[in-house]
Amino acid sequence: MTETQQAVRARTYTWEDPTISAAMVGSRSGLEFLQAIGTGEIPRPPVMQTLGITPIEVEPGRMVFGLQPQEFHFNPIGTMHGGVLATLLDSAAACAVQTTLPAGVGYTSLDLTTKFLRPVTLRSGALRCEGTVLSRGQRTALAQAQVFDDADRLIAHATSSCMIFPVDS
Repeated sequence: MTETQQAVRARTYTWEDPTISAAMVGSRSGLEFLQAIGTGEIPRPPVMQTLGITPIEVEPGRMVFGLQPQEFHFNPIGTMHGGVLATLLDSAAACAVQTTLPAGVGYTSLDLTTKFLRPVTLRSGALRCEGTVLSRGQRTALAQAQVFDDADRLIAHATSSCMIFPVDS
């Protein structure tokens, strides 16, 4: 390779048909639904495959995801793009809300307020994002999520409101 040539980087990944999991929404509780994704019974959403997000823990009112920083997450200045972190935070907060929902009830994010505290690079190591429910009513819920690096330093924080509604199963 000459001085002017650069190494080519490529990435290939697969995902399953998202209509499979969408058809199951409402057929079981939110906690059971997320547990089934964790075991592979229900396919992971394509966004998880695209970004490399992995479920780590799920329990009532709490969801933990992991993400290993990769070059394809980076912005032009060589740090993880804020949109990737925002997606991770939104996913953890919203799924924490989902764990509290009975069968036949769904949710969607209404807002996401995010604070980025540290840059993320490959040296940050594996990220852990923990979402927890702060308050849940009949129509709305408030949740938060925090991202920590491999040294357990807080990287980013978010709060999210979710709308709760009945779904057709």
